Formats: sequence, C-alpha cells, structure tokens
Amino acid sequence: MVSPDLNKTDGVMMEGQGALILQKYVDLMAYPLDRPSSESYGALIAEIEAKLAADGAVVLKNFIRAEWLAQLEAEGEAVAPDAYARVDTVNAYNLPLDAPLAEDHPAKITMRRENAFVARDLIPEDHIIQQLYNSPDLKRFLADCFAYQQLHQLADPLSGLVLNVLRPGLSHPWHFDINEFTVSLLTKKAEAGGSFYYCPDIRSPRDENLDAVREVLTAKGEIPGKRIELEPGDLQLFKGRYALHHVSPVEGRAERHTAIFAYTLEPGVIGAPERARQLFGRVLPAHEEAARQRVRSDELLD
Repeated sequence: MVSPDLNKTDGVMMEGQGALILQKYVDLMAYPLDRPSSESYGALIAEIEAKLAADGAVVLKNFIRAEWLAQLEAEGEAVAPDAYARVDTVNAYNLPLDAPLAEDHPAKITMRRENAFVARDLIPEDHIIQQLYNSPDLKRFLADCFAYQQLHQLADPLSGLVLNVLRPGLSHPWHFDINEFTVSLLTKKAEAGGSFYYCPDIRSPRDENLDAVREVLTAKGEIPGKRIELEPGDLQLFKGRYALHHVSPVEGRAERHTAIFAYTLEPGVIGAPERARQLFGRVLPAHEEAARQRVRSDELLD
C-alpha cells in the first residue's frame, strides 16, 4: 500500500486533500463531484458532454459556494497589482510578427493586446484558485467532462494557472490557447462589457482552416461567434485550443478578473519562449528547454 503522503498528483497535493477542497468550496449539492459513482454524477457528466459537443463550451453556474465569493474576489484583488501589463501588437497565434509566413496568412493580421496576467508562480498556494487547480478530484471531474481517461496540468510554470486582469477600457484580442481545453473561473465581474466570444471548432488538430480564421479576424460590425456572460463563481469549460476567442472591452470602473486553469492530454507540455515573453515579460529556463525538446499533442502552427 502506498502511504498517502507519497501519493501525489502533479507533485502538488496529497491524496485526500482534493476531496476536502471540493467539500469546502464547491456546491456539491448541484455538482456532486464527491460522488463519482452516483447516478446524479453520471447525469451531470452526460449533460456537460452534450453541451460541449453542441456548443464547444459549457458554464457551470454558481460552481463556487456563495459564502466564498467575497474571499475569491479579495484574493484576486490582492495579486492583481502583480499582473504583467503590456500594450503590444500580436496575432491570433501569438507568433513572432516576422514569422516566415505567406502574406495572406491570418497570423499576418495584427491586433492590439492590452490585458494583463498574474503568473502562476505569483499566486499563493493557499489561494482558492491554487487549491482548486491542485485538486486531483477536480482534475478527475474535468477529465470526465471532456471524456478523457486522464488530464494533466499544463506543465508551464507561468501559464498553467493564471489570473487574467482586464482593466477598464481594455480587452483580450482574438487568440487560440496552447492547451487542448481551458477551464476558467470568474472571480470578479466588470460593471459592463467583458463579454466572452468564441468560434467553436474553427480549426482541428490537423487542419488550421485558415480561410475561416481570416474571415473572423477581418469581420466588420457585429462580433462573430457565440457569446457567454459569466458571474463570479461560474466555472466555464471550453475547447480553447480549437476555438478562436476573445473578451470584449471592459466598461465602467471595476476590473474583470478570471482564473484560467490549463490542462493538456499529454504530460510535460510547456509553452514557447515567445509566448511567455508576450504574456509575462519573462522567460524561464523551463521554456528554453521545452523549445529544444518540445512535447506536442497536435501539429498546429502554435
């Protein structure tokens, strides 16, 4: 028998702690994550799978218990000043702007990025979002939601877990995620604006579908794609690797804070140095090493 203190998931949390985290923070009456063999759990997973198949995203409303929402927001506000903020010109693939691509490639379409991220290594281990991200029981639930035997934390030491900070007047431009799926938790809502738009399955693991991506990036007038409005404590699951997505400008005086939990199908996936430099203003040795021995789960450009 393995001693509980030696049986860890992703080298972070001991066995049994994850269940306690769920009991403390998650509305287990609505989302019975603590009863994976129950009929109610099976029905929940079936409903989530159906919505993901139909829409490419699903929102678990009021996932976090109401009594923890104030602390969730306060913890985000405490680290928000540490967000790396930079106004930059980027493309949807977060590739270098001088990448050797055809002039009509969508990556040649540039956008202004004005948002900010708090990197994982700046978020205290006792913060709610770190505890949830490190919970093996939550990871097991998410694997069930996406119909996979197992998911792995994104191994990137900066972008595995981040707090996205959108200040008034700022937005998050169209982009793809480097991980297959993205799980996000709204911790603070803007007074207005800050809507999430996405184009589900606009590309696939073997097909960039460049014409469709270009059409979205050059659209005028009404914003393309589906729209989602989140409330604090809502957990959103979506296929961010294959869905082009963005967040509209934040209006009013309040910031919009979103914790982003990143997972992959393969262990050891780390983002490219250029992406780390763009998002966090720094590159760690892990990024340089990963660039030399890159672990990929698809053949896509980014």
